Amino acid sequence: MTWLFVLIGVAIVALLVFGLRSKPGGEDLVEDRIGGKSKKKREKEAKSEGPSKLGKAVDRAVAGRGFANTLADQLARADLKLTVGEYLIISVTVALGAALLFYILNRAILIPVGLIVGFLGPRIYLSQRQSSRLKAFDAQLGDALNLMVNSLRAGYSTLQAMDVISKEMPEPISKEFGRVVMELQLGVDFDTAMQHLIRRMPSPDLDLMITAMSVQREVGGNLAEVLDAISFTIRERVRIKGEIKVLIAQGQLTGYLLTFLPFGLAAFLYMYNPDFMGPMFTDPCGWLMLGISVVLIAVGYFVINKIISIEV
Repeated sequence: MTWLFVLIGVAIVALLVFGLRSKPGGEDLVEDRIGGKSKKKREKEAKSEGPSKLGKAVDRAVAGRGFANTLADQLARADLKLTVGEYLIISVTVALGAALLFYILNRAILIPVGLIVGFLGPRIYLSQRQSSRLKAFDAQLGDALNLMVNSLRAGYSTLQAMDVISKEMPEPISKEFGRVVMELQLGVDFDTAMQHLIRRMPSPDLDLMITAMSVQREVGGNLAEVLDAISFTIRERVRIKGEIKVLIAQGQLTGYLLTFLPFGLAAFLYMYNPDFMGPMFTDPCGWLMLGISVVLIAVGYFVINKIISIEV
């Protein structure tokens, strides 16, 4: 049995190192934007050999499924250069690696926990990366619009104004507007390019900006004045959100502490004295107590989040 888990561990390392060795480059990003593959790329795929085909096989298996499309959008929002297949392979690899770690530590009862935590780990990282990029984008959008307004008043076109944002502003907003500029230069329709942007950055403020620009293209008008008013509204909203964040910081900290402290304490006690905590995982009464505790902790966490959640 030990040799079986050793072989699984070797397979996990080999899968992680070699299975995802082909990463998308600049040509892949261009192909994603124009919606096709070049002859050079097709020849490259035809010649590709070895474990790098595994990610493509998983992509083909999940192609067209609802969860795959949602996951692809989430990877784009997090700016992770991974396909859906590669992400799923990484999730499975991390889950098996966590289970193998508990087996090596002679904590076989925690192997299911390792599988669950290992599988959810990449998902949590993906969600946090999405959230952090979206928050940074929203915080930069007001200044970017102000820069765009000044560029338009200086005589720049809309494309040139967005190009200024991509060169003068920090990431992530510079990168996102740089993608829009590249798409427009490749011949993508303006509305389509903006829909791609809102798909990657689902921000209400950005949606308001795109709507104003689309209306201006249809009926005309002074785009600089419209964007100036939107920029002022966005900056005020960001300021108010910052003040609210300071006021609810204590409630957030309390929620995190009350949620994760029981799990951390239980893990510490089990690692320090397995005989003391063992009955909680082997006795039916212990299972019932654990189930009730998890439910009550989850309810408390959502109640605290609901209390401190303030819409602006």
